[in-house]
Amino acid sequence: MKKIEAIVQPFKLEDIKEALKNVGIDGMTISEVRGHGRQKGHKEVYRGQEYHVDLLPKTKFELVIPDERLEEVLEAIMAAARTGKIGDGKIFVFDVGEAIRIRNGDRGQDAL
Repeated sequence: MKKIEAIVQPFKLEDIKEALKNVGIDGMTISEVRGHGRQKGHKEVYRGQEYHVDLLPKTKFELVIPDERLEEVLEAIMAAARTGKIGDGKIFVFDVGEAIRIRNGDRGQDAL
């Protein structure tokens, strides 16, 4: 099993949810997060005062999938999240040793 964490632009939330739904992925966790990558934020002016915004709003998707679905899911996320501009985000993939459904004790892929 693999865990995918994708940190993307917030306005891409619905596009990515739809793309995942289209490839048959139903279970996911979505969080509003803040951070920055190489762009290091940006400057804004408020009431004539310039200030640096270094923690930008992002959306984080977390999902656990069977190994054989990895490439298909990654392609769906990348296609839906890509704008071609800096700040599109990152995807991280982790190995998952075990998954357990609390309700009935299902383990492994049965728990997904």
